[in-house]
Amino acid sequence: MPEKDHWEREFDHRWANAAEHKEPSARARMLAARWKNNPPGPVPFRADPDPVAPRRSSWISTAVVLSCVAAVILLLGYAQTRAFH
Repeated sequence: MPEKDHWEREFDHRWANAAEHKEPSARARMLAARWKNNPPGPVPFRADPDPVAPRRSSWISTAVVLSCVAAVILLLGYAQTRAFH
C-alpha cells in the first residue's frame, strides 16, 4: 500500500495545477528578453495570398506519370533483351 501512496503523490496534477505561480517556458522568456528593447511590428492575421500559377488538371498529371512509368518499363525491357544477345 505505501507504493500506491507514492504514485498518487508523484502524479498529483491537481496539486501542481493549483500552484500560485507558474514559470514561463524558456521560449517565452527568450522572446520577452528579445522584445524588451526591440518589439516586433504588427503582423496581419492572414498574409495576402501570392499569385499562384494555374494548376494542371489531374488527368494531365496522371498521364505524365503513367507515360514516365511506361518509358522506364520499356527502357528496362530493352536493356534486358540487349544483355542476352
